[in-house]
Amino acid sequence: MGWIYVMAAAGFELAGVVGLNRFTERKTWLNGLMFASGFAASFILLYASFQYLQLSVAYSVWVGLGTSLVVIVNMLFFGESKNSMRLFSLLLIIIGVTGLKAVS
Repeated sequence: MGWIYVMAAAGFELAGVVGLNRFTERKTWLNGLMFASGFAASFILLYASFQYLQLSVAYSVWVGLGTSLVVIVNMLFFGESKNSMRLFSLLLIIIGVTGLKAVS
């Protein structure tokens, strides 16, 4: 159950970041709501995961998974660079997160 919370928290973190990006471009209540509620839900679900997982593992996986999702979405939808070093760095994050999950 803890891993489901962490994955959902990473998904809501992504929603919060997309909301933040949209809110900086256009300050509407809907973009602000997406920004604030995405991060709020993310923190609540991360906190809930601590009942099932070690804090250090849950937090590290949440950060790594959230960062990876945000980078991928920004590359695909917001025109961020897709150079080889960036993709390699992203791969290293994914390998590290997978390794942490595998040994916990």
